[in-house]
Amino acid sequence: MEVVELPTPEPGPGEVRIRVAAATVNPTDIGFRSGTAAAALADKEPPYVPGMEAAGTIDAVGSGSSWDVGDQVMAIVVPQRTGRGAQSEFCVVPAASVAKIPANASLIEAATIPMNGLTVRRALDLLELPRGSTLLVTGAAGAVGSYGVELGKADGLNVIATASSSDEETVLGFGATTFLDRADDLVSSVRALYPDGVDAVLDAAVIGAPVLGAVRDGGKIAAVRLFAGEPERDIAIIQVRVSDYAENQVALDALGRLAESGALTLRVADTFPPERAAKAQERLSAGGVRGRLVITF
Repeated sequence: MEVVELPTPEPGPGEVRIRVAAATVNPTDIGFRSGTAAAALADKEPPYVPGMEAAGTIDAVGSGSSWDVGDQVMAIVVPQRTGRGAQSEFCVVPAASVAKIPANASLIEAATIPMNGLTVRRALDLLELPRGSTLLVTGAAGAVGSYGVELGKADGLNVIATASSSDEETVLGFGATTFLDRADDLVSSVRALYPDGVDAVLDAAVIGAPVLGAVRDGGKIAAVRLFAGEPERDIAIIQVRVSDYAENQVALDALGRLAESGALTLRVADTFPPERAAKAQERLSAGGVRGRLVITF
């Protein structure tokens, strides 16, 4: 990874250009850098820019956009679309990928909402759980898991969360009904509370097949990465792709309003200048980060 100078992108019809103030660092950026997106980028000109979410100020609009220059916004970005992701001083995205930042949030805080917020929103929409259903969230202290707890609670679900014992107070603060220590046997812990198993799992920790035993017959698992294992007992494995909601402005705006109300917690662990983007990826890869790592421009 290195800092390069590229031509300033121009927005086309239905697009906006954002002068980026902050762009987060996610596991998908590590994959993007290491080559997992190579096939999708084959017809795009390098160098490639990672980053799937940003916040900043609109400074140019294409025809057909309802946004105004000067609007402070957050955006979900799909780098494979053009080869140019969010980690750049300027970023062009579809107007429908943009929403206003929460009124009480900084641009740095707002940048932490789009990708993981929309990932969880997509997962819950696919799970289609009635209010009062039991949802197990693995990795509940992490970026996806914490939003899973909070958005699950907002949807009226009974959320069981698993994380490190040191994160118990934090996770319960997100609104989990029950906390389970990840050091204990997960299936046994869940079955002790719910003998038939939970209705669904949001597997933010990417546990895969070992979590199947915690789910009731005919239940569901929302997998945020490729699920490792074969389903059993009519359990549905639902693959979640945030790109499906890349232009769901209604959902992104709703996340912003939840953040305004305090129902969604925005956590920033550290910030980095562009010159230290590689260090940010190294720190994320090392694990144990609580909150988000953000590149600031």
